[in-house]
Formats: sequence, C-alpha cells, structure tokens
Amino acid sequence: MTVAAMLRHKGHEVASVSPTDKIVDVSELLSRRRIGAAVVMDAAEQLLGIVSERDIVHAIAANGARALEMTAGQLMTRALRTVSPETTVLEAMSLMTEGRFRHLPVLRHDKLVGIVSIGDVVKARMLQQDHEVDSLRAYVAGSA
Repeated sequence: MTVAAMLRHKGHEVASVSPTDKIVDVSELLSRRRIGAAVVMDAAEQLLGIVSERDIVHAIAANGARALEMTAGQLMTRALRTVSPETTVLEAMSLMTEGRFRHLPVLRHDKLVGIVSIGDVVKARMLQQDHEVDSLRAYVAGSA
C-alpha cells in the first residue's frame, strides 16, 4: 500500500497556519480539529515547516506562558522529512520511527497534496496485515 492509497481513504485536507499566527491560535486550531500538527505555509502556498503539539509543549516548558504569544514561524520545525504519494506504508513507518516524529507532509512536484500521521500509517498497516491473513486463510482452505 502507498501513501496515495492512504490519502484516497482519509482525504487530502491539511490544516495549515501562517508563520505569523500566534501559538495560542494554533493550539486552538489543533484542539478544535482534534489533530496533532498543522503545516506552516506562506502566502504563496509554500511549505515552510510544521508545528506540532510536541513543539508547543517544549516551548511552554522553556518559556512558560510567554510561549502562547510566540508565532508558528518561531516554533515550527523547519527541517521536514516529506514523502511522495508513491512512498510505501512501510517506508513511511520507518521514516517516522527513525526520526521520532508523527506527521509526514506529502508532496507531489514540490506541492503539498496531503499529510499522513502515525495513526494513518498504523491503520493502513493493520489493513494490510488483515488482507494478508485473509489471503492465507483462503489459500489454505482452498488447498485442503
């Protein structure tokens, strides 16, 4: 299974914020949408970075309540790992595990076309395994 297949199932909608958006507003967006991260885009729709719950927690630990007045541009992770729609589920899972992050922006020709989370990847992997088990059962039942 590929990232493209995951996006066909979950959709291509991506929560985004401006680099000038205050973290208090980013936090409200994450809470309201029940998501763990938002991409940071400039006015030209270029991907600049990503702000996650983890980034916000680290900022609060370092700066206290002042962190909520900081901007997405100040807190965002700039060194992003991205994938293409052709990336496999196992490749995405490996990147996330090695990099210790939970969200992967999906780019096609340098344009953002979606985002996948660790939950999306785990769900896709479980579906793959269920399909493999069903296929093996059918094979064994057919050869008996």
